[in-house]
Amino acid sequence: MDAMERRDFLKGAGMGALAFTVGGSQVLMTPGEARAQGVPFRLLKAHEAETIEALGETLVPGAQRAGVAHFIDQQVSVSPGEALLEARQLNVKPPFINFYRAAINAVDRAAEARSRRPFAALSAAEQHGFVDAMRQNKIDGWQGPPGGFVYTVLRSDAIDVVYGTMEGYEALGVPYMPHIAPDKRW
Repeated sequence: MDAMERRDFLKGAGMGALAFTVGGSQVLMTPGEARAQGVPFRLLKAHEAETIEALGETLVPGAQRAGVAHFIDQQVSVSPGEALLEARQLNVKPPFINFYRAAINAVDRAAEARSRRPFAALSAAEQHGFVDAMRQNKIDGWQGPPGGFVYTVLRSDAIDVVYGTMEGYEALGVPYMPHIAPDKRW
C-alpha cells in the first residue's frame, strides 16, 4: 500500500469505514453506506442478514440503518486476527461465520417454534419479548450457542456499528478523539 492509499485508509478507518467489494474493486465506506448502496454480502445469505438486522435493531435502535449485517458480513470475511467482532474478543473459535450462522439458526428456529414465524417477521413487541427471554436463557428447546452469549455478542456488535463512528460519538455528545497527539502528556 503506498503512502496515499494508507493515508486514505487511516482517514476512512477513523470514520468507521471498512473495505467492501463493489464491482470487483475494494471501496472504503461505512457499513451504513454499504447497506444503502445494496453492496452484496460476501458470506451471509439474505435471510441471515435479515435476521441479523432485525436482532440488531431490537438490541440497539439504529443498528439496521447503520448496516449491522454488512458490518458482520465484512468482518467474518477478513482474517480472524483482523476482525473487530465481539466474537473475537470473547474467544469464539474462528471462522466466526460459523458462530453467527449457529446463532441465527437458533434464533429463527426458536422464534418459529414459539410463533410460527422467523424472528424478522415478529412484531416489535414480540421481538423484544423474545430477546429478553433469550438474554436470560429462558427459551424452551433452544438449540445453539447459549442465548445469553448470543445476546452479548450481537448487542456489542450492534453498539459498535451504531456508536463506534464519529456520528455515533456525536449522537452521544462525546467528543471524538481517534488519537491523542503523541507530544501531549497528561
